[in-house]
Amino acid sequence: MVKLQEKESTISDSEWEIMRIIWTLEPVSSTKIIQELQAKKDWSESTIKTLLHRLVNKNLLNTTKEGRHFVYSAKVNQTQVMTEAAQELLDRMCNMHKGEVILQLLADSPISKSDLAKMKEIIAQKEKTTPDMVPCNCLPGKEHLC
Repeated sequence: MVKLQEKESTISDSEWEIMRIIWTLEPVSSTKIIQELQAKKDWSESTIKTLLHRLVNKNLLNTTKEGRHFVYSAKVNQTQVMTEAAQELLDRMCNMHKGEVILQLLADSPISKSDLAKMKEIIAQKEKTTPDMVPCNCLPGKEHLC
């Protein structure tokens, strides 16, 4: 699988909708993608095909022709893309407040017991080397203002 950051591209909200279908059903025909999207969005067939074409041009999808239909599969791993998108957002935030944001996301997100167990393991490891306070990274020399 190819990482998204190697692609020098981002995925738009509309492209995320398509990728989620492909990650769930892959390999999946264009006909099925159109059917699934039109069941939840008011998008025309040509709009969906344009979005698919963009994702192929971004080198995020594999495509093969089977008869009269194109079949798509992802070149990028779903969890990796989600992690990269979340990390990109966190990288724009103040280091001092990232913990608060992560805590709120944890409180607001559906999470399995197995994921919570993994989180506990990571927390136990991080506690060994975590500082008492994370410094602000917004304005060099003005860390005390944050």
